[in-house]
Amino acid sequence: MFTSLLKNAKVTRIATDGAGAASATPTKGTIIDMASFDAVMFIAVMGNVLDTSQVALRVAGSDLNTSGSMALLAGSAGGTAGASDYDDKLVILDVEKPRFRYLEAQLFHVTANAPFDAILAIQYNAKSMPVTQGSTVVASASLAGPVAA
Repeated sequence: MFTSLLKNAKVTRIATDGAGAASATPTKGTIIDMASFDAVMFIAVMGNVLDTSQVALRVAGSDLNTSGSMALLAGSAGGTAGASDYDDKLVILDVEKPRFRYLEAQLFHVTANAPFDAILAIQYNAKSMPVTQGSTVVASASLAGPVAA
């Protein structure tokens, strides 16, 4: 049985346009609550990433909803950018069955600048449906078997 992804997943913009200045300090997204979901996919929408930038999308977790209590979890997505191979591309990190209720995506950009347009969180495997979208979604629609307009 096929059902609408929109009714089964929650999409949230957790970080907006970032300069991604080269730094050992990551850009941190808004903390998300995983109480109603079994998985989340973080997507960093990259901009014009400079050559040699070391980009890593990581996740931190905690049972408390505070950035100060977050601990980085093992694993990441990313690598070292070449001349243009990260430009306007996506870096995706999928987290299934996290052991913590609260998660925080962290985008590391070391050595050279790695600007980004947004970081999205798509929470899925909802425990109850339909899912209500959050405040970062201004409009949405689900079409089933649409005909020509």
